[in-house]
Amino acid sequence: MATDEVNPKAYPLADHVFTTTILEIMQQCANSKQLKKGANEATKTLNRGIAEFIVMAADAEPLEILLHLPLLCEDKNVPYVFVRSKQALGRACGVSRPVIAASVIANEGSQLKTQITNIQTSIEKLLV
Repeated sequence: MATDEVNPKAYPLADHVFTTTILEIMQQCANSKQLKKGANEATKTLNRGIAEFIVMAADAEPLEILLHLPLLCEDKNVPYVFVRSKQALGRACGVSRPVIAASVIANEGSQLKTQITNIQTSIEKLLV
């Protein structure tokens, strides 16, 4: 698959600018321990009701390993978005490995609350 082609199942896909914004927020969330990395951890945060939003990598192989997450997100009413690169997602999560999914988790009294809310709103606009 060519690098500029993205699996059509990876919807909604953030554009370049929005991806940068998301990854910057995720970096800050990683620093303040408000981030869970990996599809399994993301699933757990959804089931526990502590996920603020979910970010998934559109280049996960096979993409099907992630596709239970959008369904779960819709059940739990949690916004979700795809970014193009698992490598970039991994870097934003503060690890050197690729990360195919990550969950930003709720934290009362967090300084990032407004930024997280802005991302949630932007993701919801993508879904319309």
